[in-house]
Amino acid sequence: MFLTNPVGEFFSDFFQNTGIYQFFTGSWQNLIMILIALLLLFLAIFKKAEPYLLIPISVGMLLANLPGSDIFIKHNDGTYEGLLGVLYMGVKYDIYPCLIFLGIGATTDFGPLISRPSTMILGAAAQIGIFLTFLLAMSIPYPTMMEGALVWQNFTAQEAASIGIIGGADGPTAVLTTKTLADHLLPSITIAAYSYMALVPFIMPPIIRGLTTKKERMIHMDMTKPVSKTKKILFPIIVMIVTILIVPSCAPLIGCLMLGNLIKESGVVPKLVETVSNSLLYIVTILLGLCVGATATGSSFLTTQTIWIFMLGILAFSFATASGVLIGKLMCVITHGKVNPMIGAAGVSAVPMAARVVQKEAQREDPSNFLLMQAMGPNVAGVIGSAVAAGLLMQVLG
Repeated sequence: MFLTNPVGEFFSDFFQNTGIYQFFTGSWQNLIMILIALLLLFLAIFKKAEPYLLIPISVGMLLANLPGSDIFIKHNDGTYEGLLGVLYMGVKYDIYPCLIFLGIGATTDFGPLISRPSTMILGAAAQIGIFLTFLLAMSIPYPTMMEGALVWQNFTAQEAASIGIIGGADGPTAVLTTKTLADHLLPSITIAAYSYMALVPFIMPPIIRGLTTKKERMIHMDMTKPVSKTKKILFPIIVMIVTILIVPSCAPLIGCLMLGNLIKESGVVPKLVETVSNSLLYIVTILLGLCVGATATGSSFLTTQTIWIFMLGILAFSFATASGVLIGKLMCVITHGKVNPMIGAAGVSAVPMAARVVQKEAQREDPSNFLLMQAMGPNVAGVIGSAVAAGLLMQVLG
């Protein structure tokens, strides 16, 4: 026969070692994940939905789900092989999320927060969504198949905390928390977190309008006052000392965030600022995206658990936005109408998208109303708040 001669055996062996052959021998889940990866690429490139992260996440997912690529191999003993498996060490040892926070710090102006310290309350209020979802995730069981039978089970406290952190609208924080507390949920939680961050302009406006009146949305606020260089230099140092003394486990995130901001505000190391805020930030973003995407294989991602996580994730984000707005309404009453409640929505950590949404909503009601700088106060406070909330959860549950 043809296949018994050397040439036939060569082509037979070659075909059986291709990914095409493996698609026909039980890799249908990988095919679905490839289609999901292509969908995310479409959204990132043509709809400009978080392209800086969704492109590398999508490519990592695509590469890991191509049968036979062996680009990301996780062994039962916790070791990794393959190109992305080696690069994944940066996630495993908390390197990439912290370096991204270093870059975020170097690009963030804490001036609006320092100028109006009361907005720290709004940044903290938005973190209520994290803890509400944490309690909800532990309380509501989800369906799953176990030994061929449909059973209902609850998320563990560690899993619930990882889901709740989606409400912080901060990708690196979600990665670090989930990797520490429930690393088996990393692909679904990370993709949910970044997907909802991309949908900020669509999720937040209905919540803002539903919780505020037209009169409240038209409130003009005083412009933020200039902040001295000395205050800007002292701020990251004081925040590091105070927050880490209270919640030691937030040291990696807060330390890197404030270091990045300190080198920016010091004004004496412009080359470091340029490197950290550009080259380093973008390089690490690519590596983090590729590695997180590679963990989203068919067997780990295509579960009822993932659907439940996406549902709870949107609730977490909605709770966070609503909490900020409601506390903003309270501050509006206390200050006799000097605070526009909408800026409370910017307390989620999606910088600067959340602040821009508030600005857009303000001008939708009154084109002469400018709230961007006022909204940046709670927005950057939300970055600090989400890192502290993550540290608290890891400290208690880790």
